[in-house]
Amino acid sequence: MFGIYLKRELSRRKKAALVIAMGLALGIALVITVNSVSAGMQQAQEKVLKSLYGLGTDMTVTKAQAAPSGNASDRPKFDFDAKSSGSKEQSSDRVMTQGGQTLKSSLVTEVAAQKGVSSAVGSLSLNVVKVNGSFTQGKAKSSTSNSQGGPGGQGGGTGAPQVQGGGASFDVNSYSVAGVDVSHQELGPLATSKITTGKTFTAAQSSSKVAVLSKSYAKENKYKVGSTLKISGKKYKVIGLATPDSSESTTDVYLPLKQAQTLGDAKNKVTTIYVKATDSKQIATVKTTIQKNISGTTVTTSADLADTVSGSLSTASNLATNVGKWLSIAVLVAAFLVAALLTSSAVSRRVREFGTLKALGWPSRKVTRQVVGESIVNGLLGGALGIALGLGAAYTVTAISPKLTAELGSTGGNGGGMGGPGGGGPGGQAASAAKNTIDIALSAPVSVTTIALAVGLAVTGGLIAGAMGGWRASRMRPADALRSVS
Repeated sequence: MFGIYLKRELSRRKKAALVIAMGLALGIALVITVNSVSAGMQQAQEKVLKSLYGLGTDMTVTKAQAAPSGNASDRPKFDFDAKSSGSKEQSSDRVMTQGGQTLKSSLVTEVAAQKGVSSAVGSLSLNVVKVNGSFTQGKAKSSTSNSQGGPGGQGGGTGAPQVQGGGASFDVNSYSVAGVDVSHQELGPLATSKITTGKTFTAAQSSSKVAVLSKSYAKENKYKVGSTLKISGKKYKVIGLATPDSSESTTDVYLPLKQAQTLGDAKNKVTTIYVKATDSKQIATVKTTIQKNISGTTVTTSADLADTVSGSLSTASNLATNVGKWLSIAVLVAAFLVAALLTSSAVSRRVREFGTLKALGWPSRKVTRQVVGESIVNGLLGGALGIALGLGAAYTVTAISPKLTAELGSTGGNGGGMGGPGGGGPGGQAASAAKNTIDIALSAPVSVTTIALAVGLAVTGGLIAGAMGGWRASRMRPADALRSVS
């Protein structure tokens, strides 16, 4: 009886049911769209952060850069033989650690032993400044000058010798080097890159003079697999070319960690410790533990780095999170109120119907159940329409894939920042205080949770509208039906 009557009444009032359903559908569609876009923003930000971290890295441990001592020996210095002729090219490399102060390699084991830490890997970040060119010696020439002198008013003499010609032509090239723990490459600076040509390091090559170059650096300097790279007089064989999985890496050359330590005169030293937590939900707790037990270090997580992401990605994320959230709430409240008012208005026009039903013996609870049932069906219909509209909007956003720009700046005054060597870890970005711009294509994924939320909102909207309409219907008396007869 209930189902038959419900179906008949909804069929009779198709327009009213559709208006109520559409009001709820618009609110639900907006919620789905905002949630899916917000999820896309989060994925985009995670993509940016993963391009800076080693794959699977949850945090990095570094030590802030010390204040300059003012010692002249700390400054870059290049020595050349100025007596050489221009036919001989001269070259000099200056190798310096970057990304903050160095840490003892033993700290890697100490960090790995902390509660909540799954694994820890050390890396050394270096910057190499190469100056090469040649001098051209000038030639000294004397000039003869005539001047008045002596009793006769005439005289002659030879002027001071003058150097003519000569000079120097030098080219300055700077590139970054990352020392990789070849026995644990699942973390660290090389983890976010894929070897596209050649091969990566093996555990047996911890002391070998081999190198992996970034594909862009190799192309720019015409290196290929099998070429020889020379740094500070040492020759390294290129065994592979690496391409970053996402964004552009700022690391140009990867060496085995021991080779990088020898090259940078930093034996048993690292600049960055990459840390993976046993539970991604306990990263904040692990960070506190490391900072408490290992003093003098800076621990930075992806949440800390997220604050440095600016550009249109950050703006759109804030818009979707703040404005979108409150706009969705406002529209939902309005949709619920409109649905409730329309249901109540529809009940008012059904005075004769409900009064007659009560006269026939229907109790108030049965009348209320009838109105609530109709409202829930309207809500579910609105939910279905809202889900369809929301999925369509999300698909449109994904199909268009608008480009967003993420600018990665410094994490603040911690010197080394995230402490990683450029592309493998965010420290290179922070240390140089330069902003790296990355273009991200926005998508709008819709999760099962979002669909479940939409269904819940549809039922809630139906219950609210039904509660108001049912309350109104339950107060009607059989006499109201007689008064409504003209």
